[in-house]
Amino acid sequence: MRIPELSTRMHLLLLTAWAVLWFVVVEPSGGFSWHYLRTGGELIYEGGTSGDGGLNLYARHPELQMGPISFLTAGLFNPFPAEVGQVLAEALMSVLGLVIVVLAGRSAARHFLGTGTNHQRLRQRVLIAGLAFIPMWIEVSVRFAHLDDVLALFFTALAVRYLTRCDAAATGICMAMALNSKPTALAFLPLLLALPKERWLRAGVWCVGLVAVAWLPFFLVDPHSFAAAKFTIPNNPASALRWLGGNTPQTPDWARPAQAALGLALGAIAVWRGRWAAVVLLGANARIVLDPSVYTYYTASVLLGTLLWDVCGQRRLVPWWSWIALIVLYGSVFLVPDESAKGLIRLGFVAVSTAYVLFAPVRDRRDRNQHRPLDRVEEEPVEGPWGPMWDPGRSRPWSRYRQAGPPAER
Repeated sequence: MRIPELSTRMHLLLLTAWAVLWFVVVEPSGGFSWHYLRTGGELIYEGGTSGDGGLNLYARHPELQMGPISFLTAGLFNPFPAEVGQVLAEALMSVLGLVIVVLAGRSAARHFLGTGTNHQRLRQRVLIAGLAFIPMWIEVSVRFAHLDDVLALFFTALAVRYLTRCDAAATGICMAMALNSKPTALAFLPLLLALPKERWLRAGVWCVGLVAVAWLPFFLVDPHSFAAAKFTIPNNPASALRWLGGNTPQTPDWARPAQAALGLALGAIAVWRGRWAAVVLLGANARIVLDPSVYTYYTASVLLGTLLWDVCGQRRLVPWWSWIALIVLYGSVFLVPDESAKGLIRLGFVAVSTAYVLFAPVRDRRDRNQHRPLDRVEEEPVEGPWGPMWDPGRSRPWSRYRQAGPPAER
């Protein structure tokens, strides 16, 4: 089937219209968890009336599991009436979803620079994957209004953009901001290993330094802040964790550390196998397979992972994994009545998708250049699927990426 060629403007209009449609449908029942962010935003700025805010926030309110950047951002909406601030926050978070799709497209354009990738096919692939990504993005940004997840995923997508440009400092900074927004972004840290080895230290120093600046003050002022790490939630009967022996009523003691360890290990293996584009998907898989809860907004991180894999990790026109994830993980919530069966479906998706991205053959003309450093394209001209990128030092747009390549290939 031949997909008709569409202009850059038409692609963006289609995605924007699709996002607006979902926003309008979901917003009347949205903001399910916004009160956590609003409360945290008020406490972190005002300190609370009884000293239970400010740097005592996590010690006095361990139920607030969001990172300090999320609360600082949420506090920007404090001057508005509660309902107005919520809608404005939901609108901003929705826009960030569209930005993520654009970032994914430009990251793919940079990643495939010099491989003869067809510009129109890449644009179509991003569009099709984006249409699957947006409904789940509206789920996390509007229905649940989880600003922490939104910021963590946005900064992760931004880190991928800088990774493809081989900017170690910016990549480390973005990953730190993701961690400072939500600690579960720890599973995405193996992205730093996709940089050339000589740049690992620079990226790591920036990342560790900014994480320390954001989190250490809370633990130094009140050591009871560690209580937030021990906060538990009910173990849902539909969780995949039940199928793995985690049958306790609340979060098993080993579940959170195992999530982090599994995500980091799978991500490191993916980078070692030359499949860094799978890191986010694998980290998200580790979360949903070992988490005691089954909130649908968790699936947004999986859809970001499939988006990056579909556009950066392989070259098929149809991004199957984005749609498989949407149908299997989101569709099963409404179509499968049995709670235990839902958990088995989640477990099956994680097992199959993890095995596929790590071990299935991937047709990619970059394979012949896999031993060449990632930064071989750092100074090359490029155009993304959403139009030309402009070189600040020149007065004309960069040439199309398919017309350029590493000197050795020209």
